[in-house]
Amino acid sequence: MKAAVVRSFDRPLQIEELPVPQPGQGQVLVRVETCGLCHTDIHAARGEWPVKPSPPFIPGHEGVGIVERLGSGPMYGLEPGMRVALPWLGYACGTCRYCNSGRETLCLEQKNMGYALNGGFAEYAIGYARHVVRVPDGIDPADASPLTCAGVTTYKAVKDSGARSASLVAVFGVGGLGHLAVQYARITGASVIAVDINQARLESASAVGAEHLVNPLEEDPIAAIQRLGGADAAISTAVSPKAFEQAYGSLARGGKLVFVGLPADNHIQLPIFETVLGGLDIHGSIVGTRHDLEEVFELHRRGLTTLEYAERPLEDVNAAIEQVLDGSAPAPRLVFRMASGSGAATAGELGATIGA
Repeated sequence: MKAAVVRSFDRPLQIEELPVPQPGQGQVLVRVETCGLCHTDIHAARGEWPVKPSPPFIPGHEGVGIVERLGSGPMYGLEPGMRVALPWLGYACGTCRYCNSGRETLCLEQKNMGYALNGGFAEYAIGYARHVVRVPDGIDPADASPLTCAGVTTYKAVKDSGARSASLVAVFGVGGLGHLAVQYARITGASVIAVDINQARLESASAVGAEHLVNPLEEDPIAAIQRLGGADAAISTAVSPKAFEQAYGSLARGGKLVFVGLPADNHIQLPIFETVLGGLDIHGSIVGTRHDLEEVFELHRRGLTTLEYAERPLEDVNAAIEQVLDGSAPAPRLVFRMASGSGAATAGELGATIGA
């Protein structure tokens, strides 16, 4: 099979021919059709986060494809021929207090696709049967890929924000993540403010339901949002400290700030006095559960969300990464569409290396 492999954090990904991995206990083999490129994949490939993956590995946590082979053990209704998604949460223990309370994304035993588990930047991938998610008929796999991460991440953030009818929600950063956050907030009935320094992104946000547009290069977003009464919730998909400060300052009394984006410096300063007296709620939101993703797919199947992406062949992975980093990508999301898989169905070399 063809795969994009990280051999070293300081070198480009390598396109390699590898054996097709075999599914083990509780696993399925998926023939990958599409896989989105997420900024997290870039952080993983460059070893930029405090907890780093171990090269060699295959990135990608927006893989979508067809179940080709079943391993042993419970398959949770999966059969060959079904289309499934391979989300970030590739495995969770299923027995801890987090898993048992619907918070599986907090499981301390979790393994993540494209990080601890080989991911979707390949023609085949292994998924755990309990954690892959069925993609409903009628959804193009290229649509399903960005929904598998960007969609479920922002959907969960909107849920966590408490957005509801008549509330005012500000979304800071309306690119690959934020343009979906705008749509999910609108589905709740909330009025949405889109905040971004990119005017084209603001116009796209307006097209999917944002009622107010704020460009921080042209006006103070804190003052602009406070003139509207202050945000009942602010969702920050942006990663700059300035955006975090502006999101905090935009809140109405009793408002909630939801952090989604992860800044490189890993720190932000917030005033405790104003937080306490204003009754403000600061919340971190990390992706979503299997059930959240099922809801995301259902909303899309019903035609309630739209996506903006451009397709690329897997061979263009390094050029695609550079486009994301320098802002020249032609769409908020890039999706790799795989050619037909190839290679003998034997144990994968990389799978053996990192226990995938």
